[in-house]
Amino acid sequence: MISETSYRRIVSAGGWYDIVVTAPLATPWTFAAFLGFFASAQAALGAPGETPPYSAGLALFANLMGTVVLIWSVLRIRSPERRFGRYDAVGRGLFAVWMLYAVLHGANALAAVFLVPEIAFGLAQALPVRRD
Repeated sequence: MISETSYRRIVSAGGWYDIVVTAPLATPWTFAAFLGFFASAQAALGAPGETPPYSAGLALFANLMGTVVLIWSVLRIRSPERRFGRYDAVGRGLFAVWMLYAVLHGANALAAVFLVPEIAFGLAQALPVRRD
């Protein structure tokens, strides 16, 4: 069991992590650069799977997700309430499942790197909390 203060720090830290990781997805220009970097990293490391080529349709979905996650992140940073942490834990669980599914079905294996923080923040935000 963790304290309410520690829990709020975890929720806020998860928001900051999401901003750093998701900001490149929020605009067509930053997404194009990120996708190029991701493909180059995959090639350099010889990672299995594929990185799709940039397209306006792919960018649209990445930008929508990036924008929503950025807004959700700011909410959790400004108001790291327990209820938001609980919702975020569920969301991270779902994100982790979809990432694993994608990697197992041929997506760039480097995406699996993001599984570790997703699962860690999800589990941390699912911990029981005692009132301070």
